[in-house]
Amino acid sequence: MFISVARTTRHLKILIRFSLTRRHLSTTTTPPSSNLYDKYSFKPPLSLHPNHNPNSNPNPTTKKKKKPPYRPPSSLDRTGSKPRRHSDLPFDFRFSYTESSPSVRPIGLREPKYSPFGPDRLDRPWTGVCAPVVDPRVENVEEGREDPKLEEKRKRMRENVLGEELTNAERKVLVDRCQRGRTKRQINLGRDGLTHNMLNDIHNHWKHAEAVRIKCMGVPTVDMKNVCTQLEDKTFGKIIHRHGGLLVLYRGRNYHPRKRPTIPLMLWKPQDPVYPRLIKTTIDGLSIEETKEMRKKGLAVPPLTRLAKNGFYGSLVPMVRDAFLANDLVRIDCQGLEKSDYKKIGFKLRDLVPCFLVTFDKEQIVVWRGKDYKPIEGDFFFPIREPFDNPENDSDSGPEEQESSDDDSNRHGFHSGDESSS
Repeated sequence: MFISVARTTRHLKILIRFSLTRRHLSTTTTPPSSNLYDKYSFKPPLSLHPNHNPNSNPNPTTKKKKKPPYRPPSSLDRTGSKPRRHSDLPFDFRFSYTESSPSVRPIGLREPKYSPFGPDRLDRPWTGVCAPVVDPRVENVEEGREDPKLEEKRKRMRENVLGEELTNAERKVLVDRCQRGRTKRQINLGRDGLTHNMLNDIHNHWKHAEAVRIKCMGVPTVDMKNVCTQLEDKTFGKIIHRHGGLLVLYRGRNYHPRKRPTIPLMLWKPQDPVYPRLIKTTIDGLSIEETKEMRKKGLAVPPLTRLAKNGFYGSLVPMVRDAFLANDLVRIDCQGLEKSDYKKIGFKLRDLVPCFLVTFDKEQIVVWRGKDYKPIEGDFFFPIREPFDNPENDSDSGPEEQESSDDDSNRHGFHSGDESSS
């Protein structure tokens, strides 16, 4: 009995110790913000903080500025005192010099007249179509005709920059340097034609080379004569090689990159004005019934050719003139082209052939030669390839090598591929 009482007492002591130990552990395991923090002011390191970001600044002093909301150009503040830029170039600044004509006046504007050069950045006002150089006080679209003295001034400046004429040997060396196998420098002239900002690109290329290669594609190639004229007139350079849509533009002997003209850049493309409709309800000289019948008949005529996208259309005008000798209606297939592109092509054909526009339906251009059609006699045909050799400068120079392998713009202008090189 004594042994059992001793065992029971020992067992009770073990239970009491266990309970005391458990109570002591429960009182000592306190949350982090208990006795240690109160007695010793303990602060855990940032790496132990549950929401700690190692890349964040513990003491942020500057806040990231929010990006300002987008504002369209028409809402820009024009009253700020920003430096005005002056340019002595003797021509009106336009977005495109080949696809816009000073003789064609718009009937309205699609949006308020704000300058694409930026507010108060140019000392020429924007009329909605151009920035004229003649009268800086012009306010209406109908005003601002070009002064005939400006053409003489451009011609005089161009002669001073070009200097003496190149010999045949010098010209061939420059043309050879601009071939595809020798350099990758090239300016692409697309659907917008010769734009104002492209003038600055040409002068940037002239910093590194005396000549620059220009590849013309799409709508402007219908009238390559106008493209070449505008390039020489606006850049004061000279074209020394032309094969299809491939041009080589020479900067001149007296050209100096540091004395290049000041060309203010357009910050955005201006909105196109509203022009009169190209297709009228009735064609001149025909009744409504005759016009409807002609449109149905024109869409049923076999197509003269099919235009490829971004092709070379240099021989399209003589093809239409030749087709009018046998047929009074001509249809041109324009499937795959933008609507604005084949409308511009139809507008050029109307003035260059000349002819009457019938319809643009179903991505087709249908033109009519008119009742009293007479072929143009003695009209100058702008050739696909033009020789620039001058026998007076270098009579011993041999014929220039054919670069047809380098120029593929002449091979994919039309769907067939052979008609464009004729």
